[in-house]
Amino acid sequence: MSIRLGDVAPDFQAETTEGKIKFHDWLGSSWGVLFSHPADFTPVCTTELGAVAKLRSEFDKRNVKVMALSADPLDSHMKWIGDINETQNTQVNFPVIADPKFEVANLYDMIHPQVSDKFTVRSVFVVGPDKKVKLTITYPAATGRNFDEILRVIDSLQLTANYSVATPANWKHGEDVIITAAIKDEDIAAKFPKGYNRIKPYLRTTPQPNI
Repeated sequence: MSIRLGDVAPDFQAETTEGKIKFHDWLGSSWGVLFSHPADFTPVCTTELGAVAKLRSEFDKRNVKVMALSADPLDSHMKWIGDINETQNTQVNFPVIADPKFEVANLYDMIHPQVSDKFTVRSVFVVGPDKKVKLTITYPAATGRNFDEILRVIDSLQLTANYSVATPANWKHGEDVIITAAIKDEDIAAKFPKGYNRIKPYLRTTPQPNI
């Protein structure tokens, strides 16, 4: 099953390191990040889960819940978390799905047979409060993810969901944004009281409206 932007994220029930979870119920009115790992006790995955644990307060500030997945059983996860806490100097503070039958992995198309038919790739899904998929990223198994970038994208997604703006290349929270083409010049003043810069008829920027 190929999941595309705008699709409703498939719901599922699974055992996790924090008990049984039904995905949509667990999300509630929050945003969510679901990210998969090839296997327990692997070096890149260990650093990734540690990195996310250290960023928990940043996800909380954005009303984002985080859940990881690895296609190994629950007892393996619990032992692995001990290693993560020790080696990454943190405490894993989010649920990790146990998926030994690849039920969730197949539901989200996390197995790419041309790479491996035994392990999930490093998939990332950002899901909005409406339960629709807002972002998908897939990394190869050997490449660790940049979770600062994932936070940056979430900042953009949350901003552009509420204002008629887009974010330019390499945008970061606090920088100017682009007014969408749907807004006419004569309507800008009412919608963007901070002012704007008309660089080209199709390129108009304004200070970030929600700060």
